[in-house]
This record gives sequence, structure tokens and C-alpha cells, in this order.
Amino acid sequence: MNFSERMTQDRRLMILRLLAESDDHAATEPLLWNALSRARATLDQIRGDIAWLREQELVRTDEIAGIQVAIATQRGLDVAAGRASVPGVRRPFLED
Repeated sequence: MNFSERMTQDRRLMILRLLAESDDHAATEPLLWNALSRARATLDQIRGDIAWLREQELVRTDEIAGIQVAIATQRGLDVAAGRASVPGVRRPFLED
């Protein structure tokens, strides 16, 4: 696996963890982008990751006032917690 693939897998896990930590397991694209700014994620990368996570049934999406909202599914919450694994999402370390 190359560096870019590892970064993508890490970013997807970070998105799922951010959703898992929110009260309603949901967040807007701009909120996720802001939260992942330290990882130097672009808005396009976040959008692509959300689309990929939706295809894997790890999130569902909704639109409010023209802004996409990602909502973690139970499967997505399980992956974020390390109770399930999906190729393409980094599996969290037990101490994470």
C-alpha cells in the first residue's frame, strides 16, 4: 500500500470517528472539512470519501439547505469502534 492509499484509509476512519463522537452521529461536509484540516484534507477529498463511505453503507447522506450531511450507520459506528472492518478504511488501534 502506498502513502496516498494509507492517507485515504486514515481519513475515512477519521470521518467515521468524528461522526461516532457527535451526539446525533451526523456532521456537515464543512464541519468535517474543518475538523480534518490538520490532515490537510481538501473538500473534494472529503466529498469523495463520503460518497465512498455511502457506497459501503457506512454512512447515509441528507441535504439541508444545499449542504450535504453525513450520518453514520450502525455498520459505520462498528467500523469506527473497531468491531468490524472494511477494506479501504484503516482499522483503529485498540488504544486509539
